[in-house]
Parts: sequence; structure tokens; C-alpha cells
Amino acid sequence: MKRFKHYFLISLTSMLFTGTALAGSFKLTSQDITHGKFMKKAQEFQGFGCSGDNLSPQLSWSGAPKETKAFAIFAYDPDAPTGSGWWHWQVVNIPANVTSLPVGAGTPDNAKMPKGSTQISNDYGVSAFGGACPPKGHGVHRYQFTIYALSKILELPKNASSALTGYMVKANSLESSTIEAFYKRD
Repeated sequence: MKRFKHYFLISLTSMLFTGTALAGSFKLTSQDITHGKFMKKAQEFQGFGCSGDNLSPQLSWSGAPKETKAFAIFAYDPDAPTGSGWWHWQVVNIPANVTSLPVGAGTPDNAKMPKGSTQISNDYGVSAFGGACPPKGHGVHRYQFTIYALSKILELPKNASSALTGYMVKANSLESSTIEAFYKRD
């Protein structure tokens, strides 16, 4: 029991002093999406009744902690009517010397992804970016694009689930920054 308490206190202290708790100068920016604003049709999915361009937005980041060994990017819709949200994009092990991704980097062929990075299968079932496609009449959905500075390169199984990926990223995150954009289908 003493060992568990010690581990719990270390874990709690780690959570309090990493990530957004001590958000410093680590910042995510984009030429395509803006915090608190609606995304364009370019970021809408192509399928499921949606007819967008399905382009991942341009993303840039700066001010990462000096201990950063890699980055991860998540795009997540907490408002999806699933009980667990919707994973639109998860990329891990972006090399520490990379500070941006161009528009459309999240294609299944990985042509614009930095060498060494891995795209995880999204909730559309594709290892790529999957754009916004909230159900018609469901109202405004939030889309959280988050960059994580990681303390190490992650070792994940070949077909890692979104939940396992999320756990490993958050367990090894030094700091993060989020742009929350909106999308709605009438």
C-alpha cells in the first residue's frame, strides 16, 4: 500500500506540473483554422453524406520544451453522439526538429508526413485525417486540434487503438497547446 501511495503522489505531481497546468510558451497556430471560429468546407469530410475537401489544416508550433523528443497531434470532436467522442486524426512520433505540417498532410499515403511519424486509424477507419462531419441538425460541434510535446518516442503496437494512443501520448506529454474550432451542418 505504501508503494501505491508513493506512485500515486508521483503521478499526481507529474500531472499537476506538466501539460497545460504550467502552459508556457508552447503554442499551436494555423493558417487554416482559428480558435473559436468555424472551419471551412476544406476541413469537412468526404463521405457519410459530407462533401468537403477532407484536408487536414496547416499547423505550426513553437516554444516546445527543450526536453522534447517527438510530437503528437490529435484532432478530436467531444460532441459526437457516440458516448466517447470522435477521433478525426492522431499522429505520433513527429520528429522533434519538425515545427509544422502543410495543409493536406494527413493523407493515407503519408506523402506530406515527416519521416518517422505514424498516423493512427481514426474513427472513420482510416490511418489519415478525417474531416468534420457532424450529423445534420445536431448543432455546433467543437474540433480540438492539439499538439503534444513528448518526452520520448512512443512504442505502440501496429494497430494501436485511439484510446491506447491517447493514453500513451498523455502519459508522456511535457506540454500541449490546443486550437478549438467549430463546425456545423444544417
